[in-house]
Amino acid sequence: MAKFFENSLLQHKTRYQLLATVIVNIITFGHGVGVGWLSPTLTKIQTPDSPLDFEVNLAQISWLGSMLGLGSLCGNLTIALLIERAGRKFCLYLMAGPYACIWILIYCASNVYYLYAARFLCGFTGGAGYLVVPIFISEVADSNIRGALTSMVMLSVDLGILAGYILSTYLAYHVVPFLAIILPVAYFMANIMLPETAPYLLRKSQLTAAENSFRYYRNQRSAVCEQTSRVKFEELRTAVLSQQTRNATPLSYKDLTTKPALKGFAASIVLSLGYQFSGVFSFINYMSDIFKASGSIVDVNTATIIIGLVQIVGVYTSTILVDIVGRRVLMLISTLGVGIGCIAFGCFTYCAIYDLSEFNWLPLVLMVIICYVANIGLIGIFFLVLVELFPVKIRSLATSLSVIFLSLLVFGTLKLFPLMLHYWGISFTMWFSAASALLTFFYFWLFLQETKGKSMIED
Repeated sequence: MAKFFENSLLQHKTRYQLLATVIVNIITFGHGVGVGWLSPTLTKIQTPDSPLDFEVNLAQISWLGSMLGLGSLCGNLTIALLIERAGRKFCLYLMAGPYACIWILIYCASNVYYLYAARFLCGFTGGAGYLVVPIFISEVADSNIRGALTSMVMLSVDLGILAGYILSTYLAYHVVPFLAIILPVAYFMANIMLPETAPYLLRKSQLTAAENSFRYYRNQRSAVCEQTSRVKFEELRTAVLSQQTRNATPLSYKDLTTKPALKGFAASIVLSLGYQFSGVFSFINYMSDIFKASGSIVDVNTATIIIGLVQIVGVYTSTILVDIVGRRVLMLISTLGVGIGCIAFGCFTYCAIYDLSEFNWLPLVLMVIICYVANIGLIGIFFLVLVELFPVKIRSLATSLSVIFLSLLVFGTLKLFPLMLHYWGISFTMWFSAASALLTFFYFWLFLQETKGKSMIED
């Protein structure tokens, strides 16, 4: 019970950390809306009653999916160049503009290139957000709740995906942009109240601003708390100065080839490969097409919304458990569960040559299981684990390089997935995903280190 209250997000001293997390995750929620918007919309625009004045073929659909990866790559590179120079706060502000443009392009689309550009900007927002938001949260959060707060990034993305599913299913094509464009405005206005993170300000020798930021995020502004606040701040300042002293020499390629760095890169590569090749992100983008191919009797759009709800439950589960059972256990359960679930899904569709009409509810049940276990680990805490893998000196650069690699994988897998469904069939596609998830499970079982409670200012 004591452990529960220690890790509670509603403590007096951490309420502003929770508030900051909610505010910065408005943009990740918005990114989720953009991702979720695609699946039901693809169903609409491939029918004779399409709301668009132009047709969209299979090749263009694969490009629509994969443009997310190219946008993510550019967003990550942009933030990588700015995050240490301009600060976390500036980078958070920067994402509002591209996100607003997504819905303007979707509303005004007169040919498929407008939709390509919108998906590119959706990816840009995601690539930028997946880098700066976890770093921002990790620097303002207490270590005992950092995992829970950081995993809220994927919780908000999943909430956004569900909202995107629902909005694009039940509202007219041109109504959705009017509602969604409210998000970047609210995000930009709410961010005004948040200070820059104390560790960043200390590295820039802005001592007064750093202390004010530290006290704000720990809700220590009364006279009673002043002495405790000053002691804790001095501990942070000493740790940051010590880390700067150790890392006083400029970053070089040798820093990227130390044993801890190489172990971090190896784990991040396997993590990214497992995330993408297991298919769990592709499933989210092409969920309607998967249910069509599986022969499920449940309405395609209804099934997609059910999956959206399951994703939220999964990420919420990871939010509760991540600082209790740790990162490694959740990753092992997640990858093993996805592997077994995809094998079963592939076997069901492979046996569709027989009369399985009594079991045509099974694809939905299997996808529910796959998406739930994916979200408790592989999706839910992906960026938390990624940030914690690397030594402090190279953390920003290494995380950025890892997300660049992930973005290339996103582009490749989203481009190939609809083609794999078309040419390989759903059974072999699911078995390929299962093999990738199980290989990731064995690597994590042998090599993944637990990072629960790891300090973000010390190696």
